[in-house]
Amino acid sequence: MSRIGSRTTGRPTLAEVARLSGVSPITASRALRGVSTVAPELVAKVVAAAGSLGYVANPAARALASARSQSVVVLIPSLSNQLFIDTLEAIHEVMRPRGLEVLIGNYHYDIAEEENLIRNYLAYQPCGMLLTGFERSEGSRQLLAASHVPCVHMMELGGDAGALSVGFSQHQAGRAAAQHLIARGRRRLGFIAAQLDPRVMQRAEGFRQALAEAGLQAPELEMLDPQPSSIGLGGELFSRLLAQAPDVDGIFFCNDDLAQGAVLQALREGVAVPGRVAMIGFNDLPASAHMVPPLTSIRTPRAAVGRGAAQALLAMLDGKRVVAEQQDLGFELMQRESS
Repeated sequence: MSRIGSRTTGRPTLAEVARLSGVSPITASRALRGVSTVAPELVAKVVAAAGSLGYVANPAARALASARSQSVVVLIPSLSNQLFIDTLEAIHEVMRPRGLEVLIGNYHYDIAEEENLIRNYLAYQPCGMLLTGFERSEGSRQLLAASHVPCVHMMELGGDAGALSVGFSQHQAGRAAAQHLIARGRRRLGFIAAQLDPRVMQRAEGFRQALAEAGLQAPELEMLDPQPSSIGLGGELFSRLLAQAPDVDGIFFCNDDLAQGAVLQALREGVAVPGRVAMIGFNDLPASAHMVPPLTSIRTPRAAVGRGAAQALLAMLDGKRVVAEQQDLGFELMQRESS
């Protein structure tokens, strides 16, 4: 026989937890969701009551009762890229004190897979979504428009009118890399890239534009590979470029792992860096400052992007007006010995 106040399933209810801990159901709910406005002593009572009863929250029931859940969906293209790990950590730091659950979807740079994730996650009635960039399928666009779920876009700037974005100009970052190498006296400038997602190609366009303005266009010095970016691939592409263009004297790598692989390969082959060829990476991953030589890189505000996007979404959920549709957090060129 089930306990009085239990669901017909016999599982303990939030009402039981509230009665046992001596608080209202809404306070019990907030305590279990980690909302920071609940007094610590009440949180302790509610947690203890929930533990003794074996209570587990039912997010689906909560979503039905409120017409939306306490979940925020974050869609990213990779969980193996440090860039997105740092961004996710920052998002959690902002959402946790509000008692919001973060649901992570990894679509592996596949817009069809992203569409499936959007369709599946919308069934949970999330209160908001954080999306990476602006390139997605028409089906995804229609799903998002019909859902009326508040969205903030990360890592890029722009998009349709009214679309909120928090990031930096990928195009300007590519320009900055070219301008740095040119200022260092380099004239045969190569570009090595992998994955070839939209943000990589925006950096490529910025790099090419700066070269064109300086009269240094060299499309034959580009190595574009659709494989996932990695240290091993970086070394391989560096050797290939050097073999086909021995006069290359500066290279911009679309990601630091590629550049790190090239630095290691240069050591193996006895190629002097930066004497023979200067190198600059992108994202300024932690190991880059400890390479031999230390790697020049463009530092991106990946944690700040996550934090800013999460804060913008919370402002929308609170009914506040977000002043800037585009929050440009910029980037920083970290000059080190490789260039």
